Amino acid sequence: MTELDRSERTTLKRIPERGHFDRATINSIIDEAMICHVGIVDEDGRPVVIPTFHGRDGDDLLIHGSAASRLLRTARNTEVCVTITLIDSLVLARTAFHHSANYRSVVIFGVPEQITDDAEADAALATLVNALVPGRMDEVRPNTTKEIRSTIVLRLPITEASAKIRSGPPVDDEEDMDAPVWAGLIPISTTFGEPVTAADMRVDVPVAKSAQGYARPR
Repeated sequence: MTELDRSERTTLKRIPERGHFDRATINSIIDEAMICHVGIVDEDGRPVVIPTFHGRDGDDLLIHGSAASRLLRTARNTEVCVTITLIDSLVLARTAFHHSANYRSVVIFGVPEQITDDAEADAALATLVNALVPGRMDEVRPNTTKEIRSTIVLRLPITEASAKIRSGPPVDDEEDMDAPVWAGLIPISTTFGEPVTAADMRVDVPVAKSAQGYARPR
C-alpha cells in the first residue's frame, strides 16, 4: 500500500485518527465523486472556489474548463487547494452538539500545469469524459482541434493530499445516554433515473450503452 508523505498542510490537527494517507483510499474517493471544488487566489488577490467535474489519470487529478475562463488561467502554475466530499449519512445524536455526518473527503494541495500538447490534451479530455460516463468517448466522434484548443486542461499531481473519513454511530456524552431522545443514522445514497432521449434527436438510435444502468464506482 502506497502512503503519501505527510506535510504540515495535510496533517490533520483535529481528530487525526480519521486521517488516511494511502493512495487506494484517496483514489477511491476521487473516483466516486462527480464534483471537486478548486480554491485559488485570483489576480486581484481575492479567494475564489470553482466547482467543476474532474477525472483521475493515475497519480494525477485532471480538471478542465473553457480557455476563456480567467479563473482557470489563473489556476495554472499557481498554488491551489482542491476539495472533494462524499456524504454517506446524517448522524443524529441525543444532543444537538454531537450531531454530525458520516463522510469521506479528500484535500489536495499543489500547483497544476496546463496540458498544451494537442494529443495529450485530447487524451486527458477523453479521460475526463470517461471518468464521468465510462465508455462514452467510444460512442461519440473525436474531438476537433478547435474544440481541444478552446479548452484548458490542468494536471495536478496527487502528491500532497490526505483523506478524512468519519463513519459509525453517534457519539454522545455518558450523562446524555439515558435521555428520551432518538439517536441514529439517516443513510444517504445517490440514485440515477432512466435515460431521457433528447427531444431534438434526428436519428433513431437506441439509448447509448454508457447511459444504461448508470452508477458511480464504490
